[in-house]
Amino acid sequence: MSDVNIKELSADIRKAIAGLKDQPDVKNVGVVTRVGDGVAWIYGLRECGFNEVIEIEAANGEKVTAFALNLGENEIGAVLLGSDLGIKAGAKVALTGRTIEIPVGPELIGRVVNPLGQPLDDKGPIKAKKTGPIENAAPGVLARKSVHEPLMTGIAAIDTMVPIGRGQRELIIGDRQTGKTAVALDTMINQYRQKTGVINIYVAIGQKASKVARLISRLERDGVMEQSIVVTTSAADPASMLYLAPYAGTAIGEYFRDNGQHALIIFDDLTKHANAYRQMSLLLRRPPGREAFPGDVFYLHSRLLERSAKLSDKLGAGSLTALPIIETQAGDISAYIPTNVISITDGQIFLETNLFYQGIRPAIAVGTSVSRVGGSAQTKAVKSVAGSLRLNLAQFRELAAFAQFSTDLDADTKHRIDRGQRLTELLKQPQYSPYSIWEQTSLLMAATNGVFDKVPVKDVRKVAGLMFADLKRNHKKTIDKLNEGDKPSDEIKDVILKVAGTIAKDHEEEK
Repeated sequence: MSDVNIKELSADIRKAIAGLKDQPDVKNVGVVTRVGDGVAWIYGLRECGFNEVIEIEAANGEKVTAFALNLGENEIGAVLLGSDLGIKAGAKVALTGRTIEIPVGPELIGRVVNPLGQPLDDKGPIKAKKTGPIENAAPGVLARKSVHEPLMTGIAAIDTMVPIGRGQRELIIGDRQTGKTAVALDTMINQYRQKTGVINIYVAIGQKASKVARLISRLERDGVMEQSIVVTTSAADPASMLYLAPYAGTAIGEYFRDNGQHALIIFDDLTKHANAYRQMSLLLRRPPGREAFPGDVFYLHSRLLERSAKLSDKLGAGSLTALPIIETQAGDISAYIPTNVISITDGQIFLETNLFYQGIRPAIAVGTSVSRVGGSAQTKAVKSVAGSLRLNLAQFRELAAFAQFSTDLDADTKHRIDRGQRLTELLKQPQYSPYSIWEQTSLLMAATNGVFDKVPVKDVRKVAGLMFADLKRNHKKTIDKLNEGDKPSDEIKDVILKVAGTIAKDHEEEK
């Protein structure tokens, strides 16, 4: 948009602009020329920088904070962080000389805050000793190390087929109500139960306040809030707060990453973030592009997600792992925002509506879900038993259409379908019950070795549960050894297959 034409302004505003010349620091002061919809246009402020914080004098004498997003020669467009009700044309504006910062540090653990770091949980003020900039440069290539440490989600289907490593960015994508937040929540719970020391940061972007309250309540009930931080905005908040939320969460996560610790950040969800940025951009008169998003919407998410990384040993070997969530419409992953985020991340977990309604939960579509880090971020124990799982399931999905004609199938095809049905059943997992390493390893070891092949499909999960109970009761040393994550020895394999085989045989004969 072209800069303001002073001649077109009212006499009062022209008088206020003329008064700027009397100010001692004329380059750092300005006047509001017009305001509305959470955006103020300001004449002056010649030395204002991008994202710089400015203060506007409201009619009641209070100061309203805003930050600059449009920089013109004579006029800037600023997005307000408070209400615009008390701001009128002619109001004085001053530069603060700083960008937006948020309190960071261990003092935030267990707290619920807004994107400006203000507490929302009635637990008193946050006495953080440090602040971090909301916008920060991502670590360069030499500052990083390859992703090699596993970040276990506790969800067998993910840890075996689309493993996530510390420092990775793995997209969770699917239609609304397909269990995207459930996957992220189980991952947070697993970090606490497995005592990994990973700090969880959950960023709610424009979510229903009731949904976030339920999530926090669940985290508190399971004790997970002891190592979690929640940054929340609701649908009632202004677009500026929704825009800042993921950057604020990342700034908090960077503190732990840069101090040799490990953090996991969940953005729920970036579709609403892109919509908030589109709203702000259109109000700032930026030209709309595809689907009315501005031209820099790719940069919006790339500069956010690139900050998640595994740092080199020289920099303390800390990590920040990102699980961005994107909501699709009718499973369309080829839409603008989904394709943008897919190309930024290191893989995606695609949750399919059809699978969800068939009762296969988590509803992970094997064909379209991928991890570009792969086996290098997988524990050796799980890797040793998961090799053929993806292939077996993919073949089963291809052949499943023929299951109804089972009488006409050759023995090999029938065997693949039977094995696939049992694997699918075993990978169903209730929410809030993440599996430990030994549970995943023993389950898949038994399944891929054909132990459950003659057990009726409806009884497979029951048999698996009995196997877990037996191993817990009688083979504690085997469990402890498996939980170390090393490749299981032949002795351990024999123990598991013997236990599983005995239980499976009993149920095979019952049918």
